[in-house]
Amino acid sequence: MNTDVGVTGKSSMDGGSAIHFKGGWKKFRVDGLYDWLIFMGGAMSALLLVWALWRIGSSDYTMEALKIRANPLPQKCQVSNNGDSGVVDWDKGSENYFNDPEVGYTIGKPIKDWDRMRRKWLQQHPHLKNYGKPRVLMVSGSQSTPCKNPIGDHLLLKFFKNKVDYCRLHGIDIFYNTVLLEEHMYTFWAKIPLVRAAMVAHPEAEWIWWMDSDAAITDMDFELPLESYENYNMVVHGWKHLVYEKRSWVSLNAGIFLIRNCEWSIKFMERWSSMGPQTSHFDASGKLLTDALSDRAFKDSDDQSALVYLLLKEKDKWGDKILLEHSYNLNGYWIEHVGTYEDIAKKYEIVEKEHPILNQRHAEKMSTEYAELRKAYMGFDKKVDAAREAEINKERRSFVTHFTGCQPCSGDHNKIYKRENCMKGMERALNFADNQVLRNYGFKHDNLSSDHVTPISSFYIPF
Repeated sequence: MNTDVGVTGKSSMDGGSAIHFKGGWKKFRVDGLYDWLIFMGGAMSALLLVWALWRIGSSDYTMEALKIRANPLPQKCQVSNNGDSGVVDWDKGSENYFNDPEVGYTIGKPIKDWDRMRRKWLQQHPHLKNYGKPRVLMVSGSQSTPCKNPIGDHLLLKFFKNKVDYCRLHGIDIFYNTVLLEEHMYTFWAKIPLVRAAMVAHPEAEWIWWMDSDAAITDMDFELPLESYENYNMVVHGWKHLVYEKRSWVSLNAGIFLIRNCEWSIKFMERWSSMGPQTSHFDASGKLLTDALSDRAFKDSDDQSALVYLLLKEKDKWGDKILLEHSYNLNGYWIEHVGTYEDIAKKYEIVEKEHPILNQRHAEKMSTEYAELRKAYMGFDKKVDAAREAEINKERRSFVTHFTGCQPCSGDHNKIYKRENCMKGMERALNFADNQVLRNYGFKHDNLSSDHVTPISSFYIPF
């Protein structure tokens, strides 16, 4: 632009005032300068915007990346690069029994000083110690091949779901196995090497709880009275007089038991399994058991008869630490229970009408708290004599319903039962238990023989 426009004249462009400079009169057009500055400012802003957009689109500067770089994660949330997060130096040392090749998982390889080893491990992992109540690991399993019974696998799945439901409600871990850990210890003997391996794999568990695959938990409220077992290392459903007086092989049921994770148990399982099919004297053991027990009519050695035999013949060594539990149905015989579910449910409903809070909706995580309330209102929390105890067990839901002899997988049920009764009984028991779980989700089965469910409309609303 030509600024030499005369001394006193106006620009032909804008008629603005003139500015005088030393060395001569020069007129600078102020308004034109403003326009130029605005134009250049806009151009520079546009260039900066284009550059910024190009940088975002052509590099790793996404909006999320920009946010993260502006606000980096706290140090405690950043992932360690050394791969040893949560593993202490002790875990890599010789005091950790997992690093001792002499400590094995299998039957036939006894562990010496197991209590000390486990205690040391717990001391180094205090976050896994027993706080409040002892930790329990439920262990169960079934065969690795498909069931012969066309609906056998479906039934086993429902039995497994039943166990998972109970464990979730009560904070219990569960391990379900489908392979033989000791190839020669088949059928009912297979549980012993599995329980033995679980003890080593889970030093944090105080109790291992074995449950046969054909057993259902039918009282989801019931809590194992572990505080009553402080002086025992094994708990099995049974009766003393049937063991020691009648010498009956059905005086107890080895299909469900609790065993403490301790050195006593390691030694006991070695002795128990010594009558199993993996030994050279299996046939001789079968004859020994038949001779010792009054009502045993088969020749092969079995785990249940062997357990009764050890109580009879080696009571001084093992008997004081084995509790024969019958104060509740740790192992309820299915024939006695599957026809009682509707009547028992009505008794619970009567109490809920008297105490509406029991029928109030609540979070599933609060189930154990409501179960304690229900137990108190129904009078199940009081210590009573043996006669009253037997009456209460008829009024309350059976903790476990065990389908002994029904063989849901193979279908080769005991001939004293009708197949139809076994199948219907399992369906009823599983749906009876499932109603207690589904209630937390607002549904129930139409009836105990139906898989169809409907919403519950009778919940108590306290206002």
